[in-house]
Amino acid sequence: MKQPMTLEAARRIQSVTAKQQKGNVPKGSFAARAMSVAMKNEAQLTSASKTPVRNGPSKTGGKSGGRRGNNPPRK
Repeated sequence: MKQPMTLEAARRIQSVTAKQQKGNVPKGSFAARAMSVAMKNEAQLTSASKTPVRNGPSKTGGKSGGRRGNNPPRK
């Protein structure tokens, strides 16, 4: 059964790698990729529980926020 990478598991992997590499975690290593995936998984979990931001960026391609673009041009 496949389980998503958690921050706790990624931290353990990164800790072992850092100890083996004298404190460094090389770019592109399994530990770095594991941490990246865990952070993305965590972001998905937390963003789903947040309330949407009013007047945030438009996701439909139109102007965002009420009454935008209704002002006359500046003279």
